[in-house]
Amino acid sequence: MKTTTIVVPCYNEAERLNPDRFLKVLQEDPGLSFLFVNDGSRDTTLQSLHALRDSEPARINVLDLERNSGKAEAVRRGILKAIEGPCAYVGYWDADLATPLEAIAEFCSILDGGGVDVVLGSRVCLLGRSIERKAWRHYIGRVFATCASLLLQLKVYDTQCGAKMFKNAPILRQVFGTPFKVNWTFDVEMIGRFLLLQHRTGEELATSWVEHPLREWADIKGSKIGVKDYLKGAFEYCTLFFHLRAARSRYLSYLTASEHSGNHTTPSP
Repeated sequence: MKTTTIVVPCYNEAERLNPDRFLKVLQEDPGLSFLFVNDGSRDTTLQSLHALRDSEPARINVLDLERNSGKAEAVRRGILKAIEGPCAYVGYWDADLATPLEAIAEFCSILDGGGVDVVLGSRVCLLGRSIERKAWRHYIGRVFATCASLLLQLKVYDTQCGAKMFKNAPILRQVFGTPFKVNWTFDVEMIGRFLLLQHRTGEELATSWVEHPLREWADIKGSKIGVKDYLKGAFEYCTLFFHLRAARSRYLSYLTASEHSGNHTTPSP
């Protein structure tokens, strides 16, 4: 049986965390485990996570970051810790469960089919799907997604959905081995890192990646994303253009520095 570890970044999630839903999906999938990353929360999130871990200590782990470093760093640190274990698949999922946990089984089934290394959740409004998203967020998201596709030179519909899974492969240590240059748009930077690293070896990312249209997704009350974040996203886009296009050789050296030094430890953010 192939095992899966899902990283769940958490920042001040005490009021929105739903322990019962996590425990329910663990009962349904014996190969699944969760790694919750407390990103310096100032409420009782850490206590809630410890209580959840105590209910399933063999399959729930908690990584506590003492100071708030942002979602990008929380995910990065979580993925690095997760791939130290024997899991076949690893991924990350938003703590508010805008994407239901039941979709994990669908992602795993795609990876099980062979020929696919990465599955990205995609919020596409199709007949038979339930995608509940505020109109203004949808349209701003479409503009950003178009810009991201142009930057990456990759036909990707939704870079920002908080549900992604990967086969546990050596390239993950390179992709997540160094801190991201951006925070809110780190998903785009992550994809860009895969592109740069796989281009070195002649691999074709587009043939081993799948965007999976979600059956269900909903804006959750209390979301921390607002208009200011989209403005930050525009600024971060310029940062990514510099690193991924204008100075890509220097950026690739940044990603592969640990290869030359032989040091695979997690650098400080």
